[in-house]
Amino acid sequence: MERRLFDTTYYVGACDRTKILFENLFPVPKGMRYNSYIIKDEKTALLDTADEAVSEEFLENVKDTLKERSLDYLVVHHAEPDHSALVMRVLEIYPSAKLVTGVQALKYLNQFTGCDLSARTQTVKDGDVLNLGKRSLTFISAPMVHWPEVMVSYDKETKTLFSADAFGSFGCCEGSLFISNLNHTEEWESEARRYYSNIVGRFGVNVSALLKKAEKLEIDNILPLHGLVFDRDCNFAINKYLKWSSYEAETDDVLIVYGSMYQNTKKAVEILSCNLFEKGKNSKIIDVSYTDFSYIISDIFKYKNIVFACPTYYGGIFPRMEQLLNLVKKTCVKDRKIYLLENGTWAPTAAKNMIDLLSDLKADICENKITIKSACDSETISQLKSLAEVISDC
Repeated sequence: MERRLFDTTYYVGACDRTKILFENLFPVPKGMRYNSYIIKDEKTALLDTADEAVSEEFLENVKDTLKERSLDYLVVHHAEPDHSALVMRVLEIYPSAKLVTGVQALKYLNQFTGCDLSARTQTVKDGDVLNLGKRSLTFISAPMVHWPEVMVSYDKETKTLFSADAFGSFGCCEGSLFISNLNHTEEWESEARRYYSNIVGRFGVNVSALLKKAEKLEIDNILPLHGLVFDRDCNFAINKYLKWSSYEAETDDVLIVYGSMYQNTKKAVEILSCNLFEKGKNSKIIDVSYTDFSYIISDIFKYKNIVFACPTYYGGIFPRMEQLLNLVKKTCVKDRKIYLLENGTWAPTAAKNMIDLLSDLKADICENKITIKSACDSETISQLKSLAEVISDC
């Protein structure tokens, strides 16, 4: 199906609504969209391919869009297979097409395909320009956003940033791809934060470097490789990325993440939540045993104040909490205020172990931990009230 976005830019991507886990890790209850674009100028260019799961729809879209025209260039911004799985199919169908990509991306493509594509490749580097006629693509290096070889490209004629995985989000969308038509800014924000924090999050310095380059550009459109297309609110998306890449929290409210074996730790965090509300602080409670980690990591990027609460387990940390904290550590999130609550019947040590695990984070970990001896008593309830006061005063 031919889908014109604007000017001579067309959409040829596809959505996999049957996918349950993206990268076999992250839940995608609304499926996953793989974006790809064609520019039809004096020369034609296909910008990235798609995942093998949507191969037939993607190839049909390319054929319907090009019609009788041949393909001059296949541009690969990012060599990860969800965007490059169909490179060989495209090159076979359009034997005169030239592959355009970076030196490092070519190396990865050769590894994935088992072929040496050098003879068909025009390698580009930061600042190089691919002329298509009235339009041209200027390539901008974006290493570790989120693979080492990543590049984005900018079309000055239409003020369009082809942003690779940057500004992408989980999920499909219905009908129009444009964020302006769908008015899905809030939905994009939630799923884009989850995508960013889990996949790109640890590379904040690299994202900031790309955003500094983008500051010099006039951007009216952002076309990512996943999710919605920005034909407005580009500054909204860029400002979100500025915040996320600097690890700046979006709210001073409180995130409470807990694990509980016999509901005693659960009772404690509910008491804490009530006390926080009385002090004017809203809180969100998440059970680590029933919530996928990707949603929790996303909220950790959002909230300034975070409470981790769990029982002691084998002299250490409740297993699901320990798994989560190891992931938190890998995101490199910083500048959070962290409060700890532990439970233990004879030798509570969860808090000490949590402190040790999170010691490398640039976070403010409150020294005054709360210890529950099996179940809440009057002393514990008093401590929870005091903790609520401490958090609300921050």
